[in-house]
Amino acid sequence: MSTQEASSCCASGCCTADPVSEISSAPLQTPEGERMVLRVSQLCCPTEGELIRKALSGMSGILHMDFDFMRREMVVVHRGVERAAVIRALRAVDMEAEPMEAGGTERSRFLSAQPVVSLREWGVTVVAGVTASVAEILVWSGVEETSPLIGALVVISILVGGRETLKRGWIALRHLSLNINFLMSLAVLGALIIGQWPEAAMVIFLFGLAERIEALSMDRARNAVRELMSLAPETVSVQNEAGTWESVNASEVVVGRLARVKPGERIALDGVVVSGRSGVNQAPITGESVPVTKEKGHPVYAGSINGSGVLEYQVSADFKHSTLARIIETVQEAQAKRAPMQRFVERFAQYYTPAVVIIAGLIALVPPVLFQESFAAWFYKALVMLVVACPCALVISTPVTVVSGLAAGARRGILIKGGLYLEQANDLRAIALDKTGTLTHGRLEMSDCVVLGEKDRDAVLRLAASLESHSEHPVAAAILGAWGQGRPLLHVRYFEALAGRGARGTIGGEVYHIGNHRLLEELGLCRPEVEAILLPLEQDEKTVVVLASSREPLAVIGVSDRMRESAPEAVGALRELGIVVTMLTGDNAATAQAIARHAGIEEVRAELLPEEKLLAIEALTDRYGVVGMVGDGINDAPALARASIGMAMGGTGTDTALETADVAIMNDDLRKIAEFVRLGRATRRILWENILLAIGIKGFFLVLAGLGLATLWMAVLADMGASLLVIFNGRRLLRF
Repeated sequence: MSTQEASSCCASGCCTADPVSEISSAPLQTPEGERMVLRVSQLCCPTEGELIRKALSGMSGILHMDFDFMRREMVVVHRGVERAAVIRALRAVDMEAEPMEAGGTERSRFLSAQPVVSLREWGVTVVAGVTASVAEILVWSGVEETSPLIGALVVISILVGGRETLKRGWIALRHLSLNINFLMSLAVLGALIIGQWPEAAMVIFLFGLAERIEALSMDRARNAVRELMSLAPETVSVQNEAGTWESVNASEVVVGRLARVKPGERIALDGVVVSGRSGVNQAPITGESVPVTKEKGHPVYAGSINGSGVLEYQVSADFKHSTLARIIETVQEAQAKRAPMQRFVERFAQYYTPAVVIIAGLIALVPPVLFQESFAAWFYKALVMLVVACPCALVISTPVTVVSGLAAGARRGILIKGGLYLEQANDLRAIALDKTGTLTHGRLEMSDCVVLGEKDRDAVLRLAASLESHSEHPVAAAILGAWGQGRPLLHVRYFEALAGRGARGTIGGEVYHIGNHRLLEELGLCRPEVEAILLPLEQDEKTVVVLASSREPLAVIGVSDRMRESAPEAVGALRELGIVVTMLTGDNAATAQAIARHAGIEEVRAELLPEEKLLAIEALTDRYGVVGMVGDGINDAPALARASIGMAMGGTGTDTALETADVAIMNDDLRKIAEFVRLGRATRRILWENILLAIGIKGFFLVLAGLGLATLWMAVLADMGASLLVIFNGRRLLRF
């Protein structure tokens, strides 16, 4: 793909294009057929997509076409159509296509170092601008507009700077496509016919200059995805069969290989640390603001930055299936799910441009024919109106804004699967939160260890962990976790599990018991001082076990599914946004009420089956309208699917929950939910700002055109200026 081809198309010249998908990298849900993927260098916006659709519509065997304007790709689903025939048809409309493998990696192409606007194109624009400006200056100094000198300068300017525009305008006319190239060509030819030669040259120069600037602006918008792609290095240091380290391409590394990352380097692949200790900056992936300490057994993610230590990790996902790759894929696919406002703008554009073209035609013909007015004057007004008519800014404003919002979310660790959900976040009125794994960490941890006898805390905890090392109960896992993996345990003989009560075993010749309140009573060791410690812990909905010898209780240990530290702040932030927060859980009512009390949630529904959670979401939807559901487990999937916006915990969530949800919170920080809502509200606000900007500027210059106060070059500046304004305004979301 040449740089010239890539940047010569209109970056935002979108007129009467039918709604087309903007991004679709996933397998298409289309009738059965073969899949052909082509990279089209001139494919920049729906203008080109509509032209291609019309060019290929007559070919038998084509079932479906889909366009990816971000990566300049098109997908053709067909039965028995030759690729060469499609490429020839595209060349007939001045589109160069390059075949590529479906689903193939586009990393190297997307990260190409080629400039989006070539030096040759800048040179062409400069020549066109200089000759047009000289022509205008000479006319202002008294030279006749239609003199040979002015004619020569204008011809040079138009042939050098406008040849491609005129060519595409002719192609658009042949295919009855009222796009910006056709309207601009008509304006230039009309100006030449009525003797406005310098202005025709100035129009073609300004249009070319605006195209270059817009190409640069759109390329910066593409940086949102390009920056994500550049996070993971292309090479990784892995251990070979000889035990030495070698640098290989990251895409060639298979799951299970041992990789190494040095201080300051980016991690290339997902994995689990097997040796070393270091702080890792995960902000690009999870949005966490401070480095996270990683050591043996901890996961690491592709794209995160290693700190001061060397880490060796076992690769857990290949290059195409890493967390970063899934984020990039989701951001790209998300843009295919157009937001409601985006669909409205596209429908509006379908009727707006033809209507203005008809009005311009009436303005050009009715006054001269019926009222004997000057044809040249009214024809000029019509030309100005035609240039203003193209809703470029209006159509381009929504995808740029949505892409920026999706990328801003991804940078913050909020993975949004479509512009639809980003815009719907603005309307959220209620959110239901699951308890286990969402409000809590989803795993039991030791919360209390009260020593009763003369032994110190480490001694009693070692005794308890030694006994529990023979059990697979979740409480046992919590106590072992508190003692610490790899720390020495005592030898236990004659271990016996006591059903419903606990366990016992002999350590160093003495029998020890660990179990619940009931076991303590059976042993006759339930003394008042023990009850005074045990009962408050039970009332706080903790699971309590007691370690005891045959003579006396030694320690009271409380175990609980600890609430996430961010939960109270997250609930408070949602309530400040005017959102009603409800808990839906399958856990018992007492535990649910205790967690809700600490989190600040007033409305709780407990002991729910999965289908009852779904019914609860339906009831909330009837009551509030747009409702969100946050969960992490398979049992949450029906409710996540039924909610207006389903949100899953990306770290602890099951695959089923993550696939069903519309939004994934990558670092399980509940405060990101409020951030998502604020991002959605900011996106809606900027969408409306862009629509009002585009329509307001168009309306203002249409009035000026009707009054005869607007010139052609002013119309070009208004059209392209509005496009640039909405692009820059939409990109503000990247700084959210």
